[in-house]
Amino acid sequence: MRKKTRYVLATLTMFLMATVLTACSSLTSPYNPHKKLGPQINYTITGIDAGAGIMASTQNALKEYPLAQNKWQLQTSSTAAMTSTLAKAIKYKQPIVVTGWQPHWMFKKFPLKFLKDPKNVYGSSEQIHTIARKGLAKDNPGAYKILKQFHWTPSQMSDVMLQTNAGVDPKVAADNFIKKNPKLYQEWTKGAPRGNGKAVKLTYVAWDSEIASTNVMAEVLNKMGYKATIQALEMQPMWASIATNAADASLSAWLPNTAGLYLKQYKDKIDDVGPNLNGAKVGLAVPKYMKNINSIEDLINK
Repeated sequence: MRKKTRYVLATLTMFLMATVLTACSSLTSPYNPHKKLGPQINYTITGIDAGAGIMASTQNALKEYPLAQNKWQLQTSSTAAMTSTLAKAIKYKQPIVVTGWQPHWMFKKFPLKFLKDPKNVYGSSEQIHTIARKGLAKDNPGAYKILKQFHWTPSQMSDVMLQTNAGVDPKVAADNFIKKNPKLYQEWTKGAPRGNGKAVKLTYVAWDSEIASTNVMAEVLNKMGYKATIQALEMQPMWASIATNAADASLSAWLPNTAGLYLKQYKDKIDDVGPNLNGAKVGLAVPKYMKNINSIEDLINK
């Protein structure tokens, strides 16, 4: 009986070792353009948190292309988990498909490209808008003026995101950016009165892009004598916080597609201050070394 038990244990150990070795081998297997892509990544698109607008758009893409009918699935995770998986894949030149958006530091750090979207499921280029509670322009015209005049580029936003990704505290990264860009600070604050300690509450969605913009705005307001506080929320509660006057403003409204549902729901209860960034984009992205994968349709065809 003992001999049989030892045999079973030995067999099980060999099986487990083989499984681990196989897994380790697959982790370092580079992309093979001569094989179908789907089986190489288990027909999986690596996504982020379930409540993100890009995840809803990707579910639509699964139906429209039609990826779902061809075994493709969307894996829910988080931004941090997605970018970590992406970094490991690129290190070993593995195949990977991720939900991507720009501006984001990953497009500066990694060699990525968006896949063409011939059915326009993800829409054209987006803008990131600043939204405010009704009455802020009257109650706090100085802060409102700064919010309205705040505008920057995807490259400038990415500079702040790269710092925070490298471990710099978001508040410090924001302060560093302002110090290096005094002309921008002057443009944003031109004609606005000092705050004299007046409170301004900003809410935001905890994406790297919005962490950057919200911390920069908070630092600008603080330097102008306002007392800015920030709070991270999921997307729907963020919109609700502005609509119910629980917060003063947010710089996190990706429009017209990503947050379009919430604009439709709350448009009569919020003040759309205007875009703070042009040229935002969302879609599916892959590493540039996957040279033969250039369109969402290629996920099925190649």
